[in-house]
Amino acid sequence: MMKNVGVIIELDNGRVKESNWGMITLARQKNTKLFAFVINAAPGKLKPALELFGITNIVDICFAKDWENNPAKNPAVWAKVLINVIKEYHIDAVFGLSTAMGKDLMPRMAALIEAPLIMDCFSVDLENNLAKTSQYSGKTIATIKLTGDVLLFGVRPNCVEPVEAQVSSEILKFEGTHIHSKGLKVIKAGDTDKSSKINLAEADVIVAGGRGMKNAENFTLLFLCAQKLKAALGASRVAVDSGWVPYSMQVGQTGEKVSPIVYIACGISGSVQHFAGMKTSGMVIAVNMDENAAIMSTCDYYAVADALKIIPELTKLL
Repeated sequence: MMKNVGVIIELDNGRVKESNWGMITLARQKNTKLFAFVINAAPGKLKPALELFGITNIVDICFAKDWENNPAKNPAVWAKVLINVIKEYHIDAVFGLSTAMGKDLMPRMAALIEAPLIMDCFSVDLENNLAKTSQYSGKTIATIKLTGDVLLFGVRPNCVEPVEAQVSSEILKFEGTHIHSKGLKVIKAGDTDKSSKINLAEADVIVAGGRGMKNAENFTLLFLCAQKLKAALGASRVAVDSGWVPYSMQVGQTGEKVSPIVYIACGISGSVQHFAGMKTSGMVIAVNMDENAAIMSTCDYYAVADALKIIPELTKLL
């Protein structure tokens, strides 16, 4: 039986984020018809790229004209509009990224229609309605069976290798200007410097610091190195709790779970909680003065050295 599968497309400056391609590859299974949910963008410009990965239907979702003032920043409006799209096109399952946007949006959608939701998935079987995710600080893998009219899956970024599957697609128009939210109003949305900050959850390379960085000022050394590597900047919980860096940089069980190609841990001991957030990294490189630190037994390469001396030298070489 053919299943209609919706995929929430995340954009960055009008372009499809690279992490979407792995998610689409996971959603593209036997007997599935893929619908890309594109919100207030130019679907014509995105069409060639989406077709390359097997999207047969692009749903062009438009909001109210006061987009800049309220709906664009209001996740309650987004959730309501997407639920209407699901009903309009008889969607059986929805995939989204386990990013800041996905974690805010998908639980709202699940609550509105009382649908089952599994976040941070790295494997989904739509034929048997099964999803796999890690639990207990990454010590075990849970295989969870979902039952319901609509199933929701939040996919861990970078966990699936993108595979192309060229098709032709059709653009479908969905008007959402009549949908509003009375219960939630966005007063102000913070601005970020996108030119200098790479999304942690979607980064190919991450440079992270821990207790060994000693203070907030020393994180500047990691920032300069990360710039040269075009990498995101991360941190352990100790660095966050000490007030050296914001919580948005925390990697671990209670922070962001990441799957970069390369993870460089500087002055991080490698507790079980931290390891749970970065264990799916392709390659782990550790710099630590303690040769008996837990990170040394779980990494691919290490240097028994002071990160405060090694990182500036690496930056010079780069």
